[in-house]
Amino acid sequence: VQLVESGGGLAQPGGSLRLSCVASGFTFSRYAMSWNRHVSGKGTEWVGQINSDGSDTEYADFVKGRFTISRDNAKNTLYLQMNSLKPEDTALYYCARGKYISENDYWGQGTQVTVSS
Repeated sequence: VQLVESGGGLAQPGGSLRLSCVASGFTFSRYAMSWNRHVSGKGTEWVGQINSDGSDTEYADFVKGRFTISRDNAKNTLYLQMNSLKPEDTALYYCARGKYISENDYWGQGTQVTVSS
């Protein structure tokens, strides 16, 4: 199993970024997937999850209305569209297999997002 994130970088407050996570080594379309983030000094937070066919999503309150999770099962790829970014969104973002941190059995290596003017 391999999960490889990309798309992180520097964004200004109010800006947008789209993260991608390419999965391999398992049948991607059979699994719910999630995004988590590690915030320096705060620990790891669950950001949200998407079910196996992409028909249902769930988000942490602090990203609702700003972040959108989607997936393309034909491309074995998970996405995180981040809009209206805030400095407090600065974190290392990970994709993971499974819905919630307690269920995640594989994680990617992470991609850094920094929101600063």
